[in-house]
Amino acid sequence: MQKQQGFTLIELVVVIIILGILAVTAAPKFINLQGDARVSTLQGVKAAIQSANSLVYSKSALAGVEKGDADGKATVDIGTGTVLNVVYGYTAGSAADVINAVDMSTDDWSITGTGGIVTIQQVGAPAGCNIIYTESQSEGALPIFTSDAEDGDGNSLTMPTASEC
Repeated sequence: MQKQQGFTLIELVVVIIILGILAVTAAPKFINLQGDARVSTLQGVKAAIQSANSLVYSKSALAGVEKGDADGKATVDIGTGTVLNVVYGYTAGSAADVINAVDMSTDDWSITGTGGIVTIQQVGAPAGCNIIYTESQSEGALPIFTSDAEDGDGNSLTMPTASEC
């Protein structure tokens, strides 16, 4: 009777084939980690802006300027040393006001826009990987967040997907 001293060639080939199949099915899940990370970072920035807006609205309400003038515009001191422009109590839609309210670094973020609409994009990210902040349009209305990304029907998405980033 002979003792078997290792694996046969067929056993090794079968194991290699199985590992290859696992690699092919698992690899796509890990290929676009950078896109997922950028989307998560954008979600964090969106949450930071929403939190800042809650505080700004509270400051506006305490100062009695949450309704603003006829256009809903006013200014409020939020304690940063720079007066913040607000529209219906929320941060106005200009790059300077968003940077002031959230205290964002322009080294890491490209923040552009005036006239009520601000585009926020991570430096070095693809063109469609952004969020768009639109200031409040009426009393009691929250600011709106969208992105350049669209679904299959041409409707704007609130956040880009990993494939856009």
